[in-house]
Amino acid sequence: MMLRVVSLVLLLLTGIAQAAPVVLQRPIDLDTGTGVLHGSLLLPRSDKPVPMVLIIAGSGPTDRDGNNPEGGRNDSLRKLAIFLARNNIASVRYDKRGVASGQALAPDERTLSVEGYVADAVAWGRKLKADPRFGPLVILGHSEGALIASLAANPAGAAAVVSLAGSGRPVDQVLREQLHEQLPPPLARRGDQLIDRLKAGQLDPDVQPPLDSAFRPSVQPYLISLFRQDPAAAFAQLKMPALIVQGSTDLQVSIKDAKALQAAKPDAQLVTIGGMNHVLRIVPADPKQQRESYQNPNLPLADELGRTLVKFIESAPVGG
Repeated sequence: MMLRVVSLVLLLLTGIAQAAPVVLQRPIDLDTGTGVLHGSLLLPRSDKPVPMVLIIAGSGPTDRDGNNPEGGRNDSLRKLAIFLARNNIASVRYDKRGVASGQALAPDERTLSVEGYVADAVAWGRKLKADPRFGPLVILGHSEGALIASLAANPAGAAAVVSLAGSGRPVDQVLREQLHEQLPPPLARRGDQLIDRLKAGQLDPDVQPPLDSAFRPSVQPYLISLFRQDPAAAFAQLKMPALIVQGSTDLQVSIKDAKALQAAKPDAQLVTIGGMNHVLRIVPADPKQQRESYQNPNLPLADELGRTLVKFIESAPVGG
């Protein structure tokens, strides 16, 4: 059994006009009962509790930093956590079960489900709420993580929720749209058949390239659980303040998704950031520049994103 050495590192984070807070950076773990999930805590040193943001990553093998081995390294969520720390806001981001350091909890992706992800997020939220170092708990989900955040927020007792580039439509609708935009008609029609089967709760092992990346048999149980969800309906059930942030050059999630979320919860705040794409950078809609941004960790986050999040988080009700 390997001994896991935990080190505490005090970082002086610079980059804001006023004096930057000293920040404690350290690993943080959650015992789920079926294994341990690993995360990263950034905690500004303060003599009073500071707001805490639980950051939930998006779909597939996206790790706690926002990186995906299938789509490149961009460090979007890591940069977001650092920005929050510079503004006296703590955060925890974690690898979901089956992803990166969480691989051991789900070595077979057939065991993954939306319900399992939500249970983990709720457990993280309750752990953080019980810690006296932290003030109001804000749950922030990026992309598919926004759905998990919406479903977890009420049982976790969150004070506020942020949907960052989150879909407002059931994922099967989004997937159908993408298939018909990107594939020849025969393959798109076969994709429709697979979606219909999965929505009916039925597995279909007959999957050929290039559909196997999205519909491989091992991921179908997760898709069945995902297709049962309606992001707008989940968002409508939130009992706390909510913020919707959407970029105008996001090629994966559209402004109409953000508007669907706001229609479901009219008291939610909607902020559209001109030129921001899915990995939170200011990038034109040009496909080549978009692809490059997914693999460039040196691009800065959109300035307006940081300002919007800090303003909203600082206004979160203390009680939660």
